[in-house]
Amino acid sequence: MNPKLAVLAALVALLPLAAGAQSAYRCVGKDGKKYYASSVPTECLGQPVEQLNSQGMVVKRFDAAASAAEREKKAAEEEDRKKREAISKEEGRRNRALLATYTSEKDIDQARGRALKENHTAVTEIEARIAALMKRQGELKKALQSSQAKGKPPSTIERDMKNVEFDIKTQQQLLAAKTKEVDQINARYDEDKKRYVELTKGAAK
Repeated sequence: MNPKLAVLAALVALLPLAAGAQSAYRCVGKDGKKYYASSVPTECLGQPVEQLNSQGMVVKRFDAAASAAEREKKAAEEEDRKKREAISKEEGRRNRALLATYTSEKDIDQARGRALKENHTAVTEIEARIAALMKRQGELKKALQSSQAKGKPPSTIERDMKNVEFDIKTQQQLLAAKTKEVDQINARYDEDKKRYVELTKGAAK
């Protein structure tokens, strides 16, 4: 529906006529002329409208633009309310999950320790792979130098060196990510412990 027609329909709905009453509606159109009718004139779309009684006295005033603005405001408030409600529900879900996972602050510290240990193990394994790859890289460099000294085509060795170089870079990137993960683990468990203390102390009061 055209927005202006929607405004008119809403406005008309707000202006019920009492049975038998001789009411009229008046407005100043966008062209500056006054319009009168027993129902809201189409020329009054988006304009302030006055309802007159049988004596021609103004009994009500309606501002279509203000009504539209009010509806928009209420819609925005409702959307904001829904967002706050969704956030509140998610926080409630997370809090319930936290309390179901841990029975004490010690549980959280132990979980942190396990996560850090797993991270340390992964870092150690990656470092070992990098060391092995770098050793292989050194062997290939020697083989390449020997091949070049003998004047043999080094294409296979060069290809292997490129593959090893790519693998080293990949493992180094993974190592950097795993090293950075330590701070993320500590931050996550710090937050869990803080919320756990707040929830359990709050329940104890």
